[in-house]
Amino acid sequence: MKNKQYTSTILMVEPTAFYYNPETAVNNYFQTETTASQEEIQQEALQEFTGMVSSLRSKGVNVITIKDTPKPHTPDSIFPNNWISFHEEGTVVLYPMFAKNRRDERREEDVLGVLEEKSFFIHDIIDFSSAEEDEVYLEGTGSIILDREYELAYACTSKRTDEELFVEFCEELEYTPVIFHANQTVNGERKPIYHTNVMMCIADKYAVICLDSIDDKKEKKMVCDYLLESEKEIIAITEAQMHQFAGNMLQVGGLGQPYLVMSQTAYDSLTEDQIKKIENYNPILPVKIDLIEKLGGGSARCMMAEVFLPKK
Repeated sequence: MKNKQYTSTILMVEPTAFYYNPETAVNNYFQTETTASQEEIQQEALQEFTGMVSSLRSKGVNVITIKDTPKPHTPDSIFPNNWISFHEEGTVVLYPMFAKNRRDERREEDVLGVLEEKSFFIHDIIDFSSAEEDEVYLEGTGSIILDREYELAYACTSKRTDEELFVEFCEELEYTPVIFHANQTVNGERKPIYHTNVMMCIADKYAVICLDSIDDKKEKKMVCDYLLESEKEIIAITEAQMHQFAGNMLQVGGLGQPYLVMSQTAYDSLTEDQIKKIENYNPILPVKIDLIEKLGGGSARCMMAEVFLPKK
């Protein structure tokens, strides 16, 4: 039996000290600095987080929230999808992180304890985090876009997405790797996109992707071929839309149907035609997370770790 592409159970981490993280800004060109105080920022980020959780729950999504710990200070803890992923057979994967202060986010004992309490079955933990010692990184479903149904894994390589480790992940979890390079223009220069999940999203029957970011024509054709062979309609977005987080979306299961979750910023950047194409398959659920996007350089997809674990 094929695996399902989306799940209706999502893990989210409630922030206690969300803030701009200079350690990640060196290669995340989506972040913006701020002069506002830590308290103001945290208060606003918490409001956005709570609003997003409420929106998801109102559509029947099972959202499990875990509160971040005040110490050590982890300004990016709101983005759990970079350090942990959950898989159908009861497998949990832990990942090596580029920014030193993001490594403290790995609270797998707390997280797995909560999930086990909620009767999820954990059979195996695959821990790649020791690769950090060799300065090798692979940041979860930020780096890797999974087509769970067709067992394909897409990744654009960058400082935070190591090709060899990605191939090792694919061997361990039995996915076919699809490796390519994706770039964005920063001050007139083409620079690698830090995470694959800002330029593409795979749903059950369609893919939203910034093809303009794949400069190599052969690689672009290869990615399109894989998407079409796995029966996906390709919905292309522009680089300008990608900068509004239009690639950072996630399909989740709700009451009787899936939804495509994205930020309000991403939604506002889409054309009527793109919206119509997506809504042919499922409704869109926009969430307002302006501040989190601006300072964190991540959007709706980054905030949700999908739980595919079986129940006990």
